[in-house]
Amino acid sequence: METTSHLVSDQISIPIGEKNLLITVGPFAGLAGQSLFCQYGDTKLLVCTTMSKTVREGLDFFPLVVNYEEKMYAAGKIPGGFIKKEGRPSDSSILTSRAIDRPIRPLFPDGMRNEVQCVILTLCADQENPPDIPATIGTSAALLLSDIPFEVPMAAVRVAMKDGELVVLPTFEIMEDSPLDLTVCATRDRVMMLEAGGKEISEETMVEAIEFGMEHIRTIIDAVEELRSRIGKEKREPTFVAQPSEEFAGFVSDHVDEAWPSIIGLTEKKARDSVMDELTEKIIVDRFGEDKDEWAPEELIEKKQIGGLIEKGVKKLMRARILDEGLRIDDRKTDQIRPIWSEVAIIPRTHGSAMFTRGETQAMSITTLGAIGDKQRLDDIGVVEEKRYMHHYYAAPYCYGDTGFMRGPGRREIGHGALAEKALSGQIPEDEVFPYTIRLVTEIMSSNGSTSMASVCGSTLSLMDAGVPLKEPVAGIAMGLITDPDSDRFVVLTDLMGIEDFYGDMDFKVAGTKNGITAVQMDTKIHGLTIEMIKQIFADAKVGRLNILGQLLETIPEPRPELSEYAPRITTVVIDPEKIGDLIGPGGKTVRGIIEETGVEIDINDDGKVFVTSTDGPAMEAAIQMITEIVHDPEVGEIYEGKVVKLASFGAFVKLTQAKDGLLHISQICDRRVEEVEDCLKVGDVIKVMVKEVDSDSRKISLTRKGLEFPDGDPILERLKNIPDRPPRRDSRSGGGYDRGGRDSRSGGRDSRSRDSRGGGRDRGGRDRGGRDR
Repeated sequence: METTSHLVSDQISIPIGEKNLLITVGPFAGLAGQSLFCQYGDTKLLVCTTMSKTVREGLDFFPLVVNYEEKMYAAGKIPGGFIKKEGRPSDSSILTSRAIDRPIRPLFPDGMRNEVQCVILTLCADQENPPDIPATIGTSAALLLSDIPFEVPMAAVRVAMKDGELVVLPTFEIMEDSPLDLTVCATRDRVMMLEAGGKEISEETMVEAIEFGMEHIRTIIDAVEELRSRIGKEKREPTFVAQPSEEFAGFVSDHVDEAWPSIIGLTEKKARDSVMDELTEKIIVDRFGEDKDEWAPEELIEKKQIGGLIEKGVKKLMRARILDEGLRIDDRKTDQIRPIWSEVAIIPRTHGSAMFTRGETQAMSITTLGAIGDKQRLDDIGVVEEKRYMHHYYAAPYCYGDTGFMRGPGRREIGHGALAEKALSGQIPEDEVFPYTIRLVTEIMSSNGSTSMASVCGSTLSLMDAGVPLKEPVAGIAMGLITDPDSDRFVVLTDLMGIEDFYGDMDFKVAGTKNGITAVQMDTKIHGLTIEMIKQIFADAKVGRLNILGQLLETIPEPRPELSEYAPRITTVVIDPEKIGDLIGPGGKTVRGIIEETGVEIDINDDGKVFVTSTDGPAMEAAIQMITEIVHDPEVGEIYEGKVVKLASFGAFVKLTQAKDGLLHISQICDRRVEEVEDCLKVGDVIKVMVKEVDSDSRKISLTRKGLEFPDGDPILERLKNIPDRPPRRDSRSGGGYDRGGRDSRSGGRDSRSRDSRGGGRDRGGRDRGGRDR
């Protein structure tokens, strides 16, 4: 809904999808470099962008920071947990921050060192329209309108499919059933970033969706450019990194040219790094001499510039060799994949494990199976509340050959784990087929290019080793790009190596099955890719993906038919949903009793599915038997071994199952007459009973023992042996009232309580309180 208030000084409304996208500029957050509201539906965000006036010394990178913040009030929620306030950003917040950072970073001036911070605060999440796309559009618009040197307009859209048709900016409801979830970030004619998940989407459909998205991106850019023409600020001059002198740059370049023949052809990172270290030392000695005490201050500055100049020289030679000769720094052809080997079942007792190695990139993936109740509960502003398949990615410093602090997973690790999770999530069987919660952990053992795609391959092997019946196995591959800035030439690289990622123009990751694409992630260091480039990348990636997939299936051709002996077993019991209350019991007492007695885990769905999880077979069978008995309605004629739980003057209550009791009336205890229930029954007795009647309205159960055969040692029969039979009934008229007999041998006898002794009162069967005095 458009707003007219003091907060609005200018506004544009862009028709896109089924709604209008609103960008509002006004007198709020006035000390920020630029602030605006971006709104789609009722999902509304505040975007603030600011650039520092000074530059920190020693920075060798562009310090861009994107902070996407989710506050629970935006969804009308209070944070869970003991401390009712937001703490560490959620994974979804971190992933959105990365998705905004990646397309805007290459559009800043090369070499800029001013710190730029973009803060995006979700004010309202309407639970219908995802906030990530408005956040990206708003950030690009704020940068364009501000005085920050960001000159190239960029926008983003999400593309999904509904009834076979492409739709833009879909709602959560549409995305739930869509086989495609594609985010496209682009300038007017070039793609800056792609992020996609799909259910085996063809390469042709993916390209069609990208082109469809770019049509809508141009509409957004036109509108933002119009707003910029009205209120855009004059751009400030950025501060750039200090450049070395041409003479010193030429000196280092000559040394790099001389060392280049010894660099090319090396397949090991350590060997290549060793040559680079020797080259650095040679340049230092040749330029400054060996006596460090005699180095002049300007020479110390030059020394700090050597690393960057060597990288610049190697980058130039590596790119030229690829463009001119079609050969890479390790002598591979442009479409050649490094040697691959893999193994499964490498760790004892884990439910599934695998090692995948491609060149010097190595990933170890471990699968753990858990109960349905082990699902991850999500405490954020999204509409998804839990997930049963998780992939977590870890890369310790040793995998890079470095040392460093061991903290929790950073943004990069969270992003890589999410990409691998997306690649496989569509191939995880539904819980009706495989009712397990699944957690995958990938430990990167060695990193030299595309560890995220290695984690996809290792995870496929690990899941199959665990016996998870994947719909289709998944493989992943990373593609690179080398472009010629002076012409239209470009070369696509298959199986990107670390140094090629560092010196190249793109990192394009594609995962999928033999049938189609399941995940895509593309980042670029240049001002975007053309559709022509993207088509070739997809075509080459398909060839490489199928090659790797074939090698995975040589290691393990299909999921194991049986789970690990150390994995829990889950049995699904389907009950009438109306019986769920009986199974849970008052305050959860009944189901807790089963869990405590058997040691199993029990999870109950609203549709009547009950999942019983245990590593102990007999315990599981016992729990299932209890559940079956609880939800079963006893029928007339059924025989039970029940436990006496309560005695009354008129009979005994017998526990038939965890949730069902029945009444054994005193007259139904045995074939002979019983005067006192306590004479033959005790609380705790386990006795044989039969269902005599079930009341159709109250469902109360009446029991009997008459007509049943009993084993030797039956507690009732044993006790009755010591109690003589009641003598024949006397004429009730002779004693003034009637008695129930069988008590003459006791002191006084019950029949002594007659009308004579109670003033003519009527003896009602020998109760202690006597007859009723009328």
